[in-house]
Amino acid sequence: MTVVNKAGYEKTFDFSELPVAEPLQRSLARAFGVQSRNWNSHGTGRNYWTKVILFARFLSELDSPPDDVDGLTVSMLQRWRDENIGTNNGKAKLGVIRALLQRDPRLAAGPAAEELARRIPGATPSKQSYKEAERDRVVLTAQRQFRSAWMRISENTRLLDKWRAGSVAEGSREWRIGQVLDQVARTGDVPRTLQPSGLQNATNRSLLGGSSREKTWGRLFLLPAELTALAVLLTDRFGWNLSQYDRMPVPTTGPSAGEPISVTYQVQIEKRRAGRGRWFSTENITDSGADSPGRLITQALEATVHGRALASRLTPDIDLLMIARAYQRGKKGTDSDRPAADLDRPAQIWPLCFGVSDEMSKTWAKNNGLGGSPFQRSRRTTVTGEGRPLQHTQGTHESVYVLPDKRVQQVSRGVFADGALEALEQAQEAIFGGTVTDEPSPGHKATATVDCEDEETSPWPAAGGGCGADFLLCLACPNAHVHPGHHPRLAHLHQHLRSLRSALPEAAWSRDWHDSFLRLEDLRNDSKKIGPTAWEAALARVSDNDRTVVGLLLKGELAP
Repeated sequence: MTVVNKAGYEKTFDFSELPVAEPLQRSLARAFGVQSRNWNSHGTGRNYWTKVILFARFLSELDSPPDDVDGLTVSMLQRWRDENIGTNNGKAKLGVIRALLQRDPRLAAGPAAEELARRIPGATPSKQSYKEAERDRVVLTAQRQFRSAWMRISENTRLLDKWRAGSVAEGSREWRIGQVLDQVARTGDVPRTLQPSGLQNATNRSLLGGSSREKTWGRLFLLPAELTALAVLLTDRFGWNLSQYDRMPVPTTGPSAGEPISVTYQVQIEKRRAGRGRWFSTENITDSGADSPGRLITQALEATVHGRALASRLTPDIDLLMIARAYQRGKKGTDSDRPAADLDRPAQIWPLCFGVSDEMSKTWAKNNGLGGSPFQRSRRTTVTGEGRPLQHTQGTHESVYVLPDKRVQQVSRGVFADGALEALEQAQEAIFGGTVTDEPSPGHKATATVDCEDEETSPWPAAGGGCGADFLLCLACPNAHVHPGHHPRLAHLHQHLRSLRSALPEAAWSRDWHDSFLRLEDLRNDSKKIGPTAWEAALARVSDNDRTVVGLLLKGELAP
């Protein structure tokens, strides 16, 4: 089975190598081919292929291996599920094999199809965002390393520019260093002398101050570790994936409205999972000063300027940002979507290397005492801190990044607590606030809806004394008393408010009647107050006076 990726490169998968019967090999190959129509990269194909091998090996070890997919039984699929359901890798295997088997029409129905359709739980996130102190340590380490490299290259670039402009005294130490720098810029290396041992040492070690990389070709080129540090800073700032740096073109510049001293970079971001031709998006990033996001892009361009110029001379089609000087010749890339022969997206063109591999990131972290690769955790930290999707969908943002993240959960506890308290306060405001009694009290004053115990202690005092609340607000007052004599009028009012809800726009009804309706609902539904039975019975006792009072209340013509 030959699969062609979006870049037009072919990769072959030999199903005859699988340890199962030939009919099953062919069935898996056909399903693989149909599924491959949805892929953008050979990385996806390789992921499927490794899981197909494991599934075939599982089947071959059964007492009675099936000859074809129609020989798969429920017990076989259950055993496959039981062996894999407990781990994230196992769940991934289950998902891939299910997707392939469901491509075969012979498994469209029946017990085996039902077993395949069983829900596979989502993977438990293995990576968490950094705590603040952890993130600070990673970023500070990367800043120190990249800034040191950027300052070294900038200083030597200024000297080289002066030497090329003829503004350095000929024969001086600066002039001689400028001469070496010119060769470094043109070839990627300093002049070297062949020793009897076969080693080639830097010719001008005394002049350059040593033979280390930083003192020789590193004067104008980033070291791979320094390029990795730059990538760490870019991920921390913009939330870009590690794979982005293998393919990132040199940013272009656009006009900055009203800001002649600033520059806006247009950065092309590859979305490898998007498909259907929508593989790239453009982010506009402005450098308007030392603390602006675009300043890091400016420094990245300055630190890679000689690498990009040399790459352009060696292979004119190269236009990539993330370039360093390779440590050694001939190191091959492992990305099957960028074969070594693909000069448009090379892993290395001696003496340069491009992008940041997973191996480079792990080595960088280990050498700096930071544990594992920082990219996934840095991206997760940036995405959750930003609070919005970055190069992914809203659903992915919530389900993959925000909800499973322990740091977000910890920070959110206070928000949830505040929300719960606010909800409680709102709920308390929407219930009857007074007292329900069996009979009226002689000392209480009757209002249009309740009896008032003491209007002088009203929560809503009037300017001239007494209570300033309208009669509907009496239902929220702690001085209110409701006895059976009020039930018919309150039940009739409740009925009219419900009718108004269907006749008025929702916003208007909510503004004028929502809270009063909820307080009446509270009286009606709570058996410890009035309850549904007594409420329905009260509707039969509504008097003409009750109807008149309710009508005036609804028209706003009945004031305290």
